[in-house]
Amino acid sequence: MYGEVSRRVPAPVLFVVGGASMYVGAALAVGLFDRLSPAAVAVLRILGAGALLLLVVRPGKVAWSHRRLRRSLPFGVATALMNAAFYEAIARLPLGTAVALEFCGPVVVAAALSRRPRDVGAVLLAAGGVALIADVRWSGSPSGVLWALAAAALWAAYIVLGKRVASAGDGVEDMAVGFTVAAVLCSPVLFLGGSAGLAPLGDPTVLLLAVGVGVLSSVIPYGLDQVVLRRVGQARFAVLLALLPATATVIGLVLLGQLPGPAEAVGILAVVGAVLLRSRDGDEVPQTVRPNHVTDSHHPPE
Repeated sequence: MYGEVSRRVPAPVLFVVGGASMYVGAALAVGLFDRLSPAAVAVLRILGAGALLLLVVRPGKVAWSHRRLRRSLPFGVATALMNAAFYEAIARLPLGTAVALEFCGPVVVAAALSRRPRDVGAVLLAAGGVALIADVRWSGSPSGVLWALAAAALWAAYIVLGKRVASAGDGVEDMAVGFTVAAVLCSPVLFLGGSAGLAPLGDPTVLLLAVGVGVLSSVIPYGLDQVVLRRVGQARFAVLLALLPATATVIGLVLLGQLPGPAEAVGILAVVGAVLLRSRDGDEVPQTVRPNHVTDSHHPPE
């Protein structure tokens, strides 16, 4: 789906592009919090993403088989629940605190899969850098902390399950199916508020924003994640995730004129250092000629 160009672009660059898209989508989501609950926004986000992917990817009948659903459905559900937990967390905690707590998930994945001292150092650098960028403040409600920790656990699951989906060779197709089924399973959340909760869904602006959030915060960044996950190991992917808060800081400087403080500047440098330090264990070996790859779909490998 993303073509030869995306395969040649360095993984950190793809992360920056995906991160930029994600944070623009987050800005749109803020406009929806006044009309809908955070969980409802998360459901609309993955519903919009799934609907668009179905139209663009058009997964074949085999993509809905029991064997394929065993990998695509857990991935889709984990992604939907991760988004919902994070939205609930930022509704109760300062954004910096929620981001720092959620990043515990990728750090645990990276630490569990690290084998070399340099990899452990990369994990520590990434964790310290994110903490500095986020300017962690241990304030807010206990429920907010629990939601953020739940998002962390689900982010770890997203990495592990996403790698399995990407390695199978039909990542974007499975993502379309997983997101769609997950959206259907989570859709009862939209009815929890009764008729009052459903009223905003009749507003075309709300629906348009929901689709925009789905595309910018899910389709583009998660699609790029599938490209990266096929090329790098899970541990390095987890470290690369540290580029997301760094990207948000840079976007704030360029677009909003928010000059990072000394701690944020040091945090950005720490994150960049972690990405450079992390070894390439588990990465895909570059090949001039790709081997024959037989899939169970009518689509060629992504």
